[in-house]
Amino acid sequence: MAAAYEDLPFSELPHRPAVTTRRLDSVRALRLRRRDAEDLALMRVDQMERDATVVDFTARLLTGLVRTGNIDALHQALPWTTFLPEAGIDTLISELVATASGAVALDDLAPTALLLTQWRHSAEVYADPALLAILTRDHEGDLSTVPSPGGSPCSPPGSRRPPAASSP
Repeated sequence: MAAAYEDLPFSELPHRPAVTTRRLDSVRALRLRRRDAEDLALMRVDQMERDATVVDFTARLLTGLVRTGNIDALHQALPWTTFLPEAGIDTLISELVATASGAVALDDLAPTALLLTQWRHSAEVYADPALLAILTRDHEGDLSTVPSPGGSPCSPPGSRRPPAASSP
């Protein structure tokens, strides 16, 4: 296969389904561009299963490397971890191992992608001394009452009443 995927307008699929799906003989997947929604991917089931096998292996390999203390592998895979403090790296590792293992078990990689995105944003903050100073400085005085999503001010911790039981 020459390319990872081919980019096509979504309209190609309903207008020329046989021609469009035959393109999967030369690429791993088709990226179907849509105007008013997120793009879609079309791939063969056997390719999806191979990808899942590789992801499962990678998650297990990462878990093994991290548990044996091979932090260099993490820095090579995620170069932005260089900006995280040592305690942050330890927390990232434990969260990554747990999340990746759970995500693979559920066949849902979204939790792992979300975790990596959140940690990458943390690294961006640590990489920018001015931003880090702004976000970590002590604030003086009362920062005022914050309205709850419903529009009324939040009560101080410990003073909340449990919601009233609704009648059927």
